[in-house]
Amino acid sequence: MIETALGPIASEHLGTTLMHEHIFGLSPEIHWNRPDLPEGWDMERRAREAADRLNGIKALGIDTIVDLTVIGLGRFVPAIQRVAAQAAVNIVVSTGIYCSGILPPYFGNKGPGSLFGGQDRMVEFFVRDIVEGIGDTGVKAAMLKCVIDRAELTPDIERLVAAIARTHELTGAPITVHTDALSQSGRAAYRELKDRGVDPDRVIVGHAGDSTDLDYLSELADRGLWLGMDRFGIESVSGEDRIATVVAMCERGYDERMVLSHDAYSFNDRVDSTIVAARNPDYHYAHISRDVIPELRRRGVTHEMIDRMMVRNPREILDGSIR
Repeated sequence: MIETALGPIASEHLGTTLMHEHIFGLSPEIHWNRPDLPEGWDMERRAREAADRLNGIKALGIDTIVDLTVIGLGRFVPAIQRVAAQAAVNIVVSTGIYCSGILPPYFGNKGPGSLFGGQDRMVEFFVRDIVEGIGDTGVKAAMLKCVIDRAELTPDIERLVAAIARTHELTGAPITVHTDALSQSGRAAYRELKDRGVDPDRVIVGHAGDSTDLDYLSELADRGLWLGMDRFGIESVSGEDRIATVVAMCERGYDERMVLSHDAYSFNDRVDSTIVAARNPDYHYAHISRDVIPELRRRGVTHEMIDRMMVRNPREILDGSIR
């Protein structure tokens, strides 16, 4: 059984799955203090908008999204519940922390080696999110997330990675790691998690698709990691390069190690949506279904390969027992 925002479902009901998406990216302290901002946060209105977008991709054949919004990105599960109640798509939620180098002060100032010492509560928080539920929502997380975006870890990131590895040991939840393609930090993700006892087969290298280095990607896959080809529509790498990389990796036989996604949001107060849409017109939940998959097929990627990347691989990641 896989936990979703509306409760557990059998893994065979996950269907076609986008493994790295977001629904809301929120800055609660900003909204608390400036409720008149033009980005205005109205939960009911934003939930309806998100549900409409998810219902739109349901019509295109998408059955499930994994929402990788965690602490540091403005996770607010009551809003996700409102979306889930109106959407025909399963929403899998996540736990962990998104940060680059330095932990949020609530965690960074506590624990062994920190400024004030005391108990490190990260494992406690993460395990509770998975086993009991997030806050008082009853919604249980099914994915862990952390950041390893450089070759050498800062002390705070070492603590976070250790907490993620320990939580994985206690719960079995799979891990997505936000990585940086330029520094090829997928290698560090492999090293740091494997050294802490995590099976690479339970780890997705997030943003692997930002790289066009086929040898680097093949190396990660050969080590047993999953490749997150998960920023389709973001033009930091051209759409043509992203598609060509997936085609080339399929030709090498790595469709069995890739998952596809957009890393898109329905509402994100951290960016100007008008500018983002102008610069990245394909950055939305429907791009893979409408544009990418037809182009992959045109270039020789078979239906079976696409099914592996979109159905079978996500199911194996989220339900480690079926492999």
